[in-house]
Formats: sequence, C-alpha cells, structure tokens
Amino acid sequence: MIERTDAGSIVVLSLAHGPVNVMDTALLRAVTETFKALAAEQPAAVVLTGAGRAFSAGVDLRRLLDGGPEYAKEFLPALSDALHTVFTFDRPVVAAVNGHAIAGGCVLACCADVRLMAAGKARMGIPEIKVGVPFPRVPLEVMVHAVGPKVAGRLVLRADTLLPADALELGLVDEVVEPDTLLDRAVATATELATAIPADTFALTKAQLRRETVERMARYRVDEDDPVARLWDRRVSDGWTAHYLESVTGKG
Repeated sequence: MIERTDAGSIVVLSLAHGPVNVMDTALLRAVTETFKALAAEQPAAVVLTGAGRAFSAGVDLRRLLDGGPEYAKEFLPALSDALHTVFTFDRPVVAAVNGHAIAGGCVLACCADVRLMAAGKARMGIPEIKVGVPFPRVPLEVMVHAVGPKVAGRLVLRADTLLPADALELGLVDEVVEPDTLLDRAVATATELATAIPADTFALTKAQLRRETVERMARYRVDEDDPVARLWDRRVSDGWTAHYLESVTGKG
C-alpha cells in the first residue's frame, strides 16, 4: 500500500493503492502509521510520490457510496489524522507529484515543504465542493498554509483542477520538472534541505512556521467535525455524490 525505498539517507515513499492511489480508510491509516514510525526513526528527509500514473486521485467515492454513513464516520477522522501527521512531520518532506493530484491527493501533496510536479497533462486541484461536501478543518488549513487564504479560497470555491504551469503560477507547486527527472530532482531537493540546515533547527523552525495552523486545526475541529460529517452523509443519502460520480465517469 505504501512502498519504501531508501536513496542514501532519504526515504522515498510511494503510494501504491490501485491504479490511481485513491484514498480510503486503509490507505489513510497506512500513511499515518508510516509517518509516525518515521518520526521515531528520524530519517534525514522524506520524498512522497505515487506509484503508477497518479500521485493520488483523492477520495474513493465508490467506497464512500457503498459504505454509507458508517464508513464516512471512519473515513473523515482517518483523513484528518493522516494529513495532520504528514503536515506536522518534523523532517523535510518533498512531494514528487508524478500525475494527477486531486482532492485529498492535492492536500496530501500540500502537506509537504516543497512540491515538485511532472510536466505534462496531469492536473492538481481540490474539487470537493462539486461532490457536494465541505472540507474538514484539517485539509482546509493545509491549503491555506500552502497557498494563502486568497488562492485557497479560489481553489476551494471554484473547484479548479490545474495543469502544471497554472499550478506553478498560483504557487500550488514550487517547480515543474520533466517526468523522467522528477524523482531524482525530488531526492536532490530533499538532500539539500536535510544537509543545508541542522535537523534540530529545521524541526523547530518548521514547527514555528506551522504552529498557528496546527492550533487552528485543533481549535476548530471541535465544533466543525460533526456538521461536516452530517453534510457528507446528506450528500450520499440525497444522491448528489452519486450523480457527480456518474457525471465524471459515465457510470452509475
């Protein structure tokens, strides 16, 4: 589900969960467990990428529809926990966006300190609102931290998915790289971050930069998680999510 290779002192993690690495509770829990284990191991840095043709196509909507409200009750906390764990990881994290990074996949990439994207026709963005569901607080705060409130608001409300050049222009990614050099460039970037700054200084500085975001995540989750979950349940029950999935896949 998550494949690991080591490039010297850099850990390379590849999401490997079906053809487009859709997010379900199993993958999200694997992300949380993997990063918690790495926090104890303390590698120099981490590169996060996707196996196959996508970084991650986001939430597994079919699994959500099949599982109903009970599945959503498990999925939403698992999503927030996974993103929070990556966002607060104290070593350098570089996202190598090798293909589509949609919805939760985009947010996962935005948890990284540096985001590189392969040139080509892959898209990156957060179209949850078209699915009819609101963002939980944790992914919303990740996006605000990554691109600022104005751009985050545009991405959320307009539900744009962007080609690499447009993602670069908006600051959603830091660099666009040729596909065949993406992973090497990501490892080199991670190595540079890990060697140019003492690990303890990097960790404290990263925590300082993200402190207010992490505090807002904790503060607002208290009264937002339940209404968010209720709206996810409602969209499944009233058929909005199924209609959206049919509109984009041509299948009911």
